[in-house]
Amino acid sequence: MSEKVFISTDVKASKQVVWSCYTDPAHIVNWNFASDDWHCPRAENNLTAGGKYAVFMEAKDGSFGFNLEAVYSKVVVNESFVYVMSDGREVSFELTAYDDHTRVDIVFDAESVNPVNLQRQGWQSILNNFKKYTESLNQSS
Repeated sequence: MSEKVFISTDVKASKQVVWSCYTDPAHIVNWNFASDDWHCPRAENNLTAGGKYAVFMEAKDGSFGFNLEAVYSKVVVNESFVYVMSDGREVSFELTAYDDHTRVDIVFDAESVNPVNLQRQGWQSILNNFKKYTESLNQSS
């Protein structure tokens, strides 16, 4: 059984804005990478139980890229979801609204190839990029 890893962030935006930015492919391609030398050129998301989530992330220089695919087992719109990645690992996502921000909590099953701390750092970097992107939209509106 793999280790459960927890990451989170607080985003200065409404729950609905955070949900949309996290789940809409038009937004996903703008934040779903851990560093500026990577990007996410493709994203698809059928946000229903049994629906498929699929993204392609790659180094901007084209030296490496990979697909991440998952199938949703549970979706509560504007609240939470759970999906299972193609390698069998589970990811849960939950939003909690506060007066001036929305908390994003993610728990994922660690894989067995890379150290857990490295995985946590990578996922947290992507989540930090999501926060930065979402808050930049919120300020411009």
